[in-house]
Amino acid sequence: MRKPNDVTLKEAITKMLSVYRLRGKYDETGVVAFWPELMGTAIANRTTQIYVNNKKLFVRIESSVIKNELLIVRTGIIQKLNEHAGGEVITEIIFL
Repeated sequence: MRKPNDVTLKEAITKMLSVYRLRGKYDETGVVAFWPELMGTAIANRTTQIYVNNKKLFVRIESSVIKNELLIVRTGIIQKLNEHAGGEVITEIIFL
């Protein structure tokens, strides 16, 4: 039987992330972890470095051909990453 002050584990973790101001970093880490799943193995294998700084996603890719293709679909990638994160985590992607 639930008591009136009981909360679910999800609510407790969400509240903890907000209280300790870790929500932003948690979302950024989720975006970086989601990159191989979103882009597939071909692009993930050619991605050498990926990190987030000031809502900008920096991605280093070995292949210039793939880099140019990703530049074309940049806005779609941003939308998919933000949908997965549940909010606006990424505003720009910079390919290195």
